[in-house]
Amino acid sequence: MNSDIEKYILEISSDEDQILKDLYRETHTSVINPNMISGHIQGKLLEMIVRMTKPELVLEIGTYTGYSAISMARALPERARLHTIEINDELAEISSRYVNKAELDDKIIFHCGDAIALMKKMELYFDLIFIDGDKRQYPEYYELALDILNKGGYMLADNVLWNGKVIDPTVNDPMTEGIREFNLKVKEDTRTEKIILPVRDGLMLIRKY
Repeated sequence: MNSDIEKYILEISSDEDQILKDLYRETHTSVINPNMISGHIQGKLLEMIVRMTKPELVLEIGTYTGYSAISMARALPERARLHTIEINDELAEISSRYVNKAELDDKIIFHCGDAIALMKKMELYFDLIFIDGDKRQYPEYYELALDILNKGGYMLADNVLWNGKVIDPTVNDPMTEGIREFNLKVKEDTRTEKIILPVRDGLMLIRKY
């Protein structure tokens, strides 16, 4: 996104609160690949989507340092819960600390491990699922997510434009191919309706019929 346009969007949008500002800053100073964090624009969009759809159960694949989990959990109805999965246990200290600062310990349930293995064992059905894990596994996440997504429920998938690599025929690394396969699978799936939002690195919004 053009930096001037992004600055304007940030100026017009609701302010980022201090806890998320601190989390964003700490992620960029202490964690490898800090660009993986959702950030203010996407975090606010996720919060608004949760506020609009009022899900009772949310599943997030890829906690990272907790920015998106906090953003979504803040908008949950009173008895609703968010389950979030992260394979990298070294990130748990940061994410759990900021969830505690945000006073959301009762809203967010952490799972550490491989998302595919954990999803296969889940006996819960979700109203909203946010996919932001290993890009190579997006196609498998999608199939498993559909199985545990309620009818009329929504799925969100991050990074579906992958910095433009998805339309570059010279790029064929496993992560890019995983996203391409995912995008095509979603496009051809008659069980869902879908649209890509050009937010940040591309956000796919999917509704299960």
